[in-house]
Amino acid sequence: MAAAYLECRGYAVISRNWRSRRGEIDLVCSRGEEIVFVEVKTRDESDYGLPGDALTPKKSRRLLRAASLYLSQNDLWARPCRFDLLSVSLQEGGCEIRHDRNVISHSESGSALGGGHAHWQPW
Repeated sequence: MAAAYLECRGYAVISRNWRSRRGEIDLVCSRGEEIVFVEVKTRDESDYGLPGDALTPKKSRRLLRAASLYLSQNDLWARPCRFDLLSVSLQEGGCEIRHDRNVISHSESGSALGGGHAHWQPW
């Protein structure tokens, strides 16, 4: 559902559930020249809290490390990239999707990437 939502908005899904020893990335997409790492959080109406509440600082650091490895393995460090969050709230009769862009920055996560690899990267 999350991938279809993004594809309808002009994103191309490159990878789903990409895994490495450093973590998992739910969706890796591209939009133009930009690589977009997408964390998908889903809650149903009986769950406590909002889906985005699960994106903790610890989870953000794991996503940064996984993205670093993804960029290195695919020789993509020269491409601009960002982290987005799709919050899916399941409700009776359907769902609501909220798309937040640029949800992780290097300054918020500490030095997970050892200072970054390119001056333009936000992390």
